[in-house]
Amino acid sequence: MTGTYLGMPAFPAAAAVSTQDARLRANLTHATRTIRGKRATAVAELPDWELLRQAGKEIKDRTLRHLDHYLLQAEAAVTAAGGTVHWAADAAEANRIVADLVRATGEREVVKVKSMATQEIGLNEALAAEGITAYETDLAELIVQLGDDLPSHILVPAIHRNRGEIRDIFREAMGRWGRPAPEGLSDRPADLAEAARLHLREKFLRAKVAVSGANFVVAETGGLVVVESEGNGRMCLTLPETLISVVGIEKVVPTWQDLEVFLQLLPRSSTAERMNPYTSIWTGTTPGDGPRDFHLVLLDNGRTDTLADEIGRQALRCIRCSACLNVCPVYERAGGHAYGSPYPGPIGAILTPQLRGTATELDASLPYASSLCGACYEVCPVAIDIPEVLVHLREQVAGQGGHRTERAAVKAATWLLDHPAAYSAATRAVTRTRRFHPRRLPLPGPAKAWSDTRDLPEAPEQTFRDWWKANRAEENTP
Repeated sequence: MTGTYLGMPAFPAAAAVSTQDARLRANLTHATRTIRGKRATAVAELPDWELLRQAGKEIKDRTLRHLDHYLLQAEAAVTAAGGTVHWAADAAEANRIVADLVRATGEREVVKVKSMATQEIGLNEALAAEGITAYETDLAELIVQLGDDLPSHILVPAIHRNRGEIRDIFREAMGRWGRPAPEGLSDRPADLAEAARLHLREKFLRAKVAVSGANFVVAETGGLVVVESEGNGRMCLTLPETLISVVGIEKVVPTWQDLEVFLQLLPRSSTAERMNPYTSIWTGTTPGDGPRDFHLVLLDNGRTDTLADEIGRQALRCIRCSACLNVCPVYERAGGHAYGSPYPGPIGAILTPQLRGTATELDASLPYASSLCGACYEVCPVAIDIPEVLVHLREQVAGQGGHRTERAAVKAATWLLDHPAAYSAATRAVTRTRRFHPRRLPLPGPAKAWSDTRDLPEAPEQTFRDWWKANRAEENTP
């Protein structure tokens, strides 16, 4: 496994491989079923959960309708608090801004808080190309980095690894990145956590620059919020001299009162906790307390285009809880890597094609990576109707020339249904040749994958029209 999603195959091809990996399937099944069970218990504790969910949806929708206003308000507040705001139109610009800021400090390494935005833009790889090493400090992200792997889950990036595999990765790779794993390291979770703690501690104490994302940006004060379970993020946010935060423009919420709603929705939906063990909030800079320099990079990277789509824009409500991944039967069987994006699962199937477009075979395939069962919508804490957006994106893919076989089949069926005589003749021909029908349609090319997983329905002995004529016609004669 390499450190980039570039050049990965379309979802059907990747899933065909990953679904055959018995160990991956076992790891995912155990993890997702455990998480979703705990989440259901945590959500059931709140009698007003559906009201909270509706409030989160409405706050996000109102913010997106007036996003220009709230972004400018946030910029002014961050600047007034001593921070510096940068605007990045795309991944390349964001990476250039961050690299320039790190170089200006004279440093050649940074510690990182777990961040989906920096995964999205490929920041680690961009910094490496500039001679700057980025150290992941989240435990799961550390596992992925040490294993030269890719994240496969929004909340638990190493969900595809079991603890025996993690032990082996620590033993083999920790020494190349810093302090080696202790001799005789076992696969006990407490021992693995202690090995990570010792490995990371020297990086926290040495680092002068940190990079983070943010779960939320409060427009009225310019405060940024990171929620986490381990405390590694707080080490990055408080110890270094320079802090650079890369944040998608959709992460803005208008007020602290609005934030209160999401601080109830997010932990229960993600880690099944009543509140996150660590909720770190910072506003600009304060002399003698925390980083001396703070930079906020506001990232567009396709979000403005997504905002213009009346149906697709609801994907920008996402608060990255990963609840939809944990209930998705497709994700549970195929795994996160099959999606070819930092955003796997149902939310990735609608967010990635909007942020990146559908020009590539991979991105065009993602809206089809779903059974449309609707479980994702039922658990989404901000009520994103993911099935609706999937169907909407499928229509766009088909309209730009994708899935030609499907389009041809629909066109042929439309003509047949518009011509009753031809339809009647066709159905009679089907019944009269039923004994010669194959079990599956011998379709060529890409359509073969469709027919190979579907049995051809057995034709009746006679058509409905013929049955009606023989059995009911006289009864209905005046």
